[in-house]
Amino acid sequence: MRTEQKPKGWNEIKTNDSWAIFKIMGEFVSGFEKLSRIGPCVSIFGSARTKPDQKYYKLSVAIAEKIVENGYGVITGGGPGIMEAGNKGAHLAGGTSVGLNIDLPFEQHDNPYIDGDKSIDFDYFFVRKVMFVKYSQGFVVLPGGFGTLDELFESITLIQTHKIDKFPIILVGTEYWQGLFDWIKNTLLDKFNTISPGDIELLHLVDTEDEVLEVLNNFYNEYELSPNF
Repeated sequence: MRTEQKPKGWNEIKTNDSWAIFKIMGEFVSGFEKLSRIGPCVSIFGSARTKPDQKYYKLSVAIAEKIVENGYGVITGGGPGIMEAGNKGAHLAGGTSVGLNIDLPFEQHDNPYIDGDKSIDFDYFFVRKVMFVKYSQGFVVLPGGFGTLDELFESITLIQTHKIDKFPIILVGTEYWQGLFDWIKNTLLDKFNTISPGDIELLHLVDTEDEVLEVLNNFYNEYELSPNF
């Protein structure tokens, strides 16, 4: 006689959530231990789809080289595109090249320019984002998609709400970011008053590697280098 199957209840379905805590803790511990030893770094964000022959790939390489020459290391998401370019520039300049990889069903794979002992894999986006924010002395954001925008707005929110210390957020590519910047200023600030006037000053629009370094150096001539929380 065939036994009738009972649908699983909510508690049974969610039992694995408790055990997931240990995996999450493990990712935090591993990340903290490795990244606490890397020294001051700047994170570079941007699209995984950008090709090596494209303008912003080449600019990302140049920016990373400049960052390393000025005493910082480079952290990226560890994948292809702009991330690969950032690690490549750091590698070519002989500096620290860190990759914080995320396990995805498409696009993401390790690039070959990450230091062998500084490639860290994550299953959880939120753990990975904590690592970016805690150990970065600045965010350099090149053209990218939803993931890039997610990192951008999370960092702005954390600084705005004083959950982390202030650090420079640099948007590279006026042609790409100007529309978003204008919308933030004209719609959020001027029309609807949903942000404060000082919030817009957290963002810097630039177009060259020299301008990136100018923003970073001006900021750290005033503020001390330290972990962000």
